[in-house]
Amino acid sequence: MNNASMIERSLRHVWHPCTQMKLHEAQPPVPIARAEGVWLHDFEGRRYLDGISSWWVNLFGHGHPHIKAALRDQLDRLDHVMLAGFTHAPVVELSEKLGALTGLGHAFYGSDGASATEIALKMSAHYWRNSGRPEKCRFIGLAGGYHGETVGALAVTDIALFREAYAPLVRLAATVPSPDARGALPGETAADTAWRAAADLHDWLEEHHTQTAALIVEPMVQCAAGMAMYDAAYLREARALCDRYEVHLIVDEIATGFGRTGTMFAHQQAGIRPDFICLSKGLTGGTLPLSAVLTTDAVYQAFYDDEVARGFLHSHSYTGNPLACRAALATLELFEQTDVLARNADMAQTLDQAFAPLTQHPSVKHARRLGMIWAWDIDQGFDGRPAQPRFSSRYAQHAMAHGVVLRPIGHTLYAMPPYALNADTASHLAQGALAALQATLAEK
Repeated sequence: MNNASMIERSLRHVWHPCTQMKLHEAQPPVPIARAEGVWLHDFEGRRYLDGISSWWVNLFGHGHPHIKAALRDQLDRLDHVMLAGFTHAPVVELSEKLGALTGLGHAFYGSDGASATEIALKMSAHYWRNSGRPEKCRFIGLAGGYHGETVGALAVTDIALFREAYAPLVRLAATVPSPDARGALPGETAADTAWRAAADLHDWLEEHHTQTAALIVEPMVQCAAGMAMYDAAYLREARALCDRYEVHLIVDEIATGFGRTGTMFAHQQAGIRPDFICLSKGLTGGTLPLSAVLTTDAVYQAFYDDEVARGFLHSHSYTGNPLACRAALATLELFEQTDVLARNADMAQTLDQAFAPLTQHPSVKHARRLGMIWAWDIDQGFDGRPAQPRFSSRYAQHAMAHGVVLRPIGHTLYAMPPYALNADTASHLAQGALAALQATLAEK
């Protein structure tokens, strides 16, 4: 096999995600033959540093030996069994560990982030129904929020590109202003912006709480909104308001969980406990699809009844798959066996220095970092021209030419690399990111 044959076969048979397929006429997909550590290798010997962790899923590098060994062992024991009416060691042990990490319990499993969102929304509304308050069946989210692309998840996703084509199918949630620190007014701090957004949330809940089941937020970073970062004060006030108005707080930690923001989970930086937490992406270290939703004992007890219809009758065929759960257990073991968060803090300092020329570039504004997530908004070219059309796709092409996988969100360049970087690969990532920007801005 070579790159050309793989591209031709893929375009003939595969419908690629989140893609206008006609664009592949000019920019074909990149064939990947194997991956190791932070590197993706094509069929002809070229390699690319995975600067976005393969859509934010990979934590410890591709092909990590500890996770591979766990999967080989599990494959010899149990590949799959339905979780309805059965159970197995990996799902029990993983549920115990996730409960200890989150302070929540009774993990419910799906296959991806959107599945987790659907589960949490359904659980919340069904809880209120079981509690004799069926009118509490609406939801509220943040402007620019993203929680997946299935129909229920789209209802709480505020990105028109994903949602508008399916508007007739979607029961839209309400939207309140985002605490995005980039929206600070003159003289405001990030905390001021958070408090201003929280005041809008207060006003909305005061009027609509009797019909509202839950507020759903991406804690600390709204990733698909261009890595919009905000002050933890918003989460603290949101928790207090949800308590006051009897509304569930759902934290979507699908992208922000497992150390991405500098703490195990992003909401922990606010010192709060949510009513639901949605987990996926890094849960298995980027090896197999798995998601989980954990909630409080009070929510669980509302479904515990002799009447079948009061149970949570939601399922996926591969719910709690033993292989995926074993990969997740191996991932959590790596957190237990090594001081991942401390090492990440050191590597973040190294990357800050490596990224300094990019951060100081005249076309960059709102340079920001939280944990192992970096972002830069691209404002203008060297001569003051407005940012160019199709910036994202053209930048991605130039980054690949420099051996780096980076895919901007609109005019926001970001990096979310695996935790397996060293000084050399950090330098390669930073140099490639800057070179790609210079090449993109130099184009007419």
